[in-house]
Amino acid sequence: MLAMFMGVKSVSCRDVLALPSTAAVFDVNAPARWANAHVPGARHLDPQSFTAIDLPDDRQSLLVFYCSNPMCSKAPLAARRAKAMGFTQVRVMSAGIQGWLDAKFEVESSSTEAPVLE
Repeated sequence: MLAMFMGVKSVSCRDVLALPSTAAVFDVNAPARWANAHVPGARHLDPQSFTAIDLPDDRQSLLVFYCSNPMCSKAPLAARRAKAMGFTQVRVMSAGIQGWLDAKFEVESSSTEAPVLE
């Protein structure tokens, strides 16, 4: 929802499942949340300090950012930042990790606890 207002296209959780292997998915939640549960294959980025070096070399690469839920502004802000760096195919999974968990899609975790967000 916020992504649209911020000028960034959004995708659904189901869309993310169908992404080509060349797409890059980025979790911009706090490190502890990322460790608890993240989309399989997603890389963690700090939404305020990442640079172009942290992103794919090809500015035409499909990038998908997500944060915690539809009302979180971290992913749309990170997506706008990537667009400002010249990336042209930037999206936000607006449901966030909470939507992913609610849909009961598989997650990765480096935590020994069950993946639950507060």
